Amino acid sequence: MSLTVVSTGTSSTADRQGASVPRATRPGQGPSAPSRTLPPVLPTDVATAADPVAAVLQACERGGLLALRTSGTTDRPRVVVRTAASWADSFPHVSALAGIDRSSRVWVPGPLGATMNLFAAVHARSVGAPLVEQPGDATHAHLTPAALTAALRDGTDLRDRTLVVAGDRLTRDLAARARAAGATTAHYYGAAELSFVAWGTDEQDLRPFPDVTVDIRDGRIWARSPFLSQGYTEGEGPFTTAPDGSATVGDRGRLADGVLTVTGRGSDAVVTGGATVLVGEVEAALRRATGSDVLVVGLPHPRLGAVVAAVLTDPATLPRAREAARTALDPAQRPRRWFALPQLPLTAAGKVDRAAVAELAADGRLAPAGAA
Repeated sequence: MSLTVVSTGTSSTADRQGASVPRATRPGQGPSAPSRTLPPVLPTDVATAADPVAAVLQACERGGLLALRTSGTTDRPRVVVRTAASWADSFPHVSALAGIDRSSRVWVPGPLGATMNLFAAVHARSVGAPLVEQPGDATHAHLTPAALTAALRDGTDLRDRTLVVAGDRLTRDLAARARAAGATTAHYYGAAELSFVAWGTDEQDLRPFPDVTVDIRDGRIWARSPFLSQGYTEGEGPFTTAPDGSATVGDRGRLADGVLTVTGRGSDAVVTGGATVLVGEVEAALRRATGSDVLVVGLPHPRLGAVVAAVLTDPATLPRAREAARTALDPAQRPRRWFALPQLPLTAAGKVDRAAVAELAADGRLAPAGAA
């Protein structure tokens, strides 16, 4: 594997631990950043390991580096380089927050190619908690919101289980449904490049993860912690660092009274008629009104550039959604098109595939939820 990163000249926790791998910065942002090749000790390419979990744990033992593939919902996968310690140092916090120890039994149904699932499996094995194949054998489960929705729909027995939900926002309604089924919910926000940023019980209860400082700059979420990655093996990406050691992937949010609200992922915006609409804000308003999942995408428009479109998983909620759009959203935020799609497509990592939904809508392959 040929590995090149971009140096900012800033130090990091990993640098102090002896892994001199500089962080990446995007061109035109931050100080001048010449590229250089990584030291001879190359990261462990987890994707090629016969046992990815064992490969990570071995890297943790020897203080090595990891090369991990991202699993985003819209962009092509990238390879992120981080110290193994940047994961291992968070294990005690995850154990305490999720209540996982050697007496636990952990179900991780998603593919280990997704970093959130790989981390969950590595953490479980590190504390001596066995991984199980069936939810009925588990005390804890790591799920995406889509996987949790499917488990509830299929009648999976979730009683007395702790569900750690990540990969997308865990709405308060979905968390309430899980609790009504007898489960306890935990939810965290992070990214492959940042690792953990905030933890709570649902998307409205996220507070900075232990040892993480969260800051909002120009509407974007920045984090400073010992858990940050070092950048990408090659090419550009959303990961950007600042001279103070903070980093961002461009996600938008607000921080009030210690609670972090994630209002949109880095690229989740629709520019319509010169106005930038954050899809996360529109989705939140429509979800509150409908009590069901809603996805907002942009559709090409010859005059406005794009228009806002809403995809409802429950078309019967259209009247409530329209009323909420009229009363709770600014004119530019209001969807011009309404579609129905009972089951949203997923990526291989189990996340909602926004790009696929946008393509279906743009190609006219989605059924209208009603007249525009």
